[in-house]
Amino acid sequence: MSAIHRWAMPVARRLGSGVLVLWGAATVSFLVLHLVPGDVVDTVLGPSTAATPELRERIRADYGLGDPLPVQYLRQLAGLLSGDPGRSYQLGLPVGDVLAGQIGPTVELALTATVLALLIAFVAAVATAGRGRVARAVASGLELLAVSVPSYWLGILALTFLSYRFRLLPAAGDRGPAALVLPALTLALPIGGVLARVVRQELDEALARPFALTARARGATERTVLLRHTLRHAALPVATLSGWVVGSLLGGAVLTETVFARPGLGRVLVTAVTSKDIPVVTSLVLLSAAAFVVVNLLVDLAYLVIDPRLRTEGASV
Repeated sequence: MSAIHRWAMPVARRLGSGVLVLWGAATVSFLVLHLVPGDVVDTVLGPSTAATPELRERIRADYGLGDPLPVQYLRQLAGLLSGDPGRSYQLGLPVGDVLAGQIGPTVELALTATVLALLIAFVAAVATAGRGRVARAVASGLELLAVSVPSYWLGILALTFLSYRFRLLPAAGDRGPAALVLPALTLALPIGGVLARVVRQELDEALARPFALTARARGATERTVLLRHTLRHAALPVATLSGWVVGSLLGGAVLTETVFARPGLGRVLVTAVTSKDIPVVTSLVLLSAAAFVVVNLLVDLAYLVIDPRLRTEGASV
């Protein structure tokens, strides 16, 4: 199998499944939003606008809301395929402009939370891998607590103690790096707890494998064996969980941005869902699905880099 073929096959498979994922996301969001109670015309008019039946019918005709659902569905797909998801019913702006103005803070929050989660996971796993029962029990208890507590409750606790009581960090907004610490930490702790358990388990298994025993026989210390010979084996399960991490970040951003009054796509999504702003919701769902597809594609390619066995003849991802 040529090098090009080894790399092209996982890309082609992932792109093919990615098209199906995006189509499914667009279809499900369309159906669900049309099942939600409420009239889109009210969103277009605004909460305080009184409209005559004639005006309501004219708006319904202008937006194509009176067309049969199959026609609306095909029109939505055509717009998405052409790169024009339409205009926000609530704001009257192109959806691309609405998302472009809010995606920066969400990406900043997600990247910071990812870095913190990985640091928490690897530091906790390396510090407790191969240790005694007490250290492992304490670490497992803290990880279980981080995973079990809802992110919004973590955010409230962080606000209560670190912001309101001790006044160490800002409580809300996005002005400066200090305002990013609490929301990023709130978003990172549950993810870091899960990853720490997975990484520690992988490290414990790697420490008992023949290559680790050989390294010890050559005089390597336990710390050297852990950091130089076994830590790489923990990268594979972390890569496997990347799709889940992306989903957790996107889902957690909705609550975290709301709790800390941060701008971002999470708050846009909450507002769009409550007001039944279909073009905005559909575009956000597709953006999330596209992120999931891209991450899984990168994971497939990362496997080939991390594990040389997958680059041998006949190996597949």
